[in-house]
Amino acid sequence: MTTILCRFGEIFLKGNNRPRFERSLADNLRAAVEGLPEARVSTPHGRLVVHVREADVEEACTRVGRVFGLVSFSPTLTVAPEMAAIGEAALAGAQAALARDPALRRSFRIEARRSDKRFPLSSPEIGREVGGRIAAATGVPVDLENAALTVGIEVGTDAAHIYCETRPAPGGLPVGMSGRGVLLLSGGIDSPVAGWLAAKRGLTLDAVYFHSPPFVGEKSRDKVVSLARELARWQVVRTLYVAPFTDCQKRLREAGPAELAVVLYRRMMMRVADLLADRVAASCLVTGENLGQVASQTVPNMTVIEQAARRLVLRPLVTYDKMETTALARRIGTFEISALPYDDCCSLFVPPHPATAARLVDAERAEQGLDLAAEAAAVAGAAEEIRL
Repeated sequence: MTTILCRFGEIFLKGNNRPRFERSLADNLRAAVEGLPEARVSTPHGRLVVHVREADVEEACTRVGRVFGLVSFSPTLTVAPEMAAIGEAALAGAQAALARDPALRRSFRIEARRSDKRFPLSSPEIGREVGGRIAAATGVPVDLENAALTVGIEVGTDAAHIYCETRPAPGGLPVGMSGRGVLLLSGGIDSPVAGWLAAKRGLTLDAVYFHSPPFVGEKSRDKVVSLARELARWQVVRTLYVAPFTDCQKRLREAGPAELAVVLYRRMMMRVADLLADRVAASCLVTGENLGQVASQTVPNMTVIEQAARRLVLRPLVTYDKMETTALARRIGTFEISALPYDDCCSLFVPPHPATAARLVDAERAEQGLDLAAEAAAVAGAAEEIRL
């Protein structure tokens, strides 16, 4: 077995609630490495440690790197908390790192941390002793300010961890610590990123996709299922609901002025999402809306659309520009899927000149001839449930 040392950041600020956040993070880590033979998670003071077989380290690192609440992690050599073992492991780790990348021979430093204050040497003393051994054996000079190689040493009560690389993790809060929401997921670039950002702030999400066959084909549906599965790799989405929207969308198109069609569609989507949120006990809705990006995403239009919801509507991307959103989509692995050329229902029946300053009174007048509650209930009731 080998280990991966995991570090969290924002959780340190949670005061008396910190143990609850740490437990949630540990549970999410266990879920992330589930299925890897013999994998387990331990919780020494101020850290979390993943124990896996050596053959599974890279796969485990990939999974750990997607766990919200962690800020960084390091594959480590784990030895007994004794200076002889620590020195041998640190030298072996440094030599391996230098062999992989000769450019690191420019300089090195030791970063030592002693959480067990009963250990006979202080952190600076550990650094000096181990650093001297590495310098003598390798001939690499020490540079405490701008070292090419950093050898980390963390000494705990039961073990010492030695590492020569630190990999980034997404940060934020553990998924589940901020409650539950429903993500309105389309096949575009924005909504998957919005869901990822909401999960980073601790929300557990279920998603709903509005599907309008035969105008929108099965490839569009498959595209959104693929997006949801990619988000599930980050523990963002647990269940995807595919809601049949064709008949309802036709009636909405015919109900009022053409320029209000997109606003009416989105108001109905809010009602359906609310019903699904009732079903899963979610307390908010999450959308990929962005201020001013398309005609429907103006302040007046978003105000009218939000009036149809019974819950708080979160818009994580409201101030992002498209380049920022696209860069994040590439980072989290959704961009290539979103870029597939299959449209969703939001592109159907869109007028040449959609309203940019819709009024609530006009939207409600257009909806007067429809049984809104029945329409929403029919769409939500017929939604296909896909467990991720």
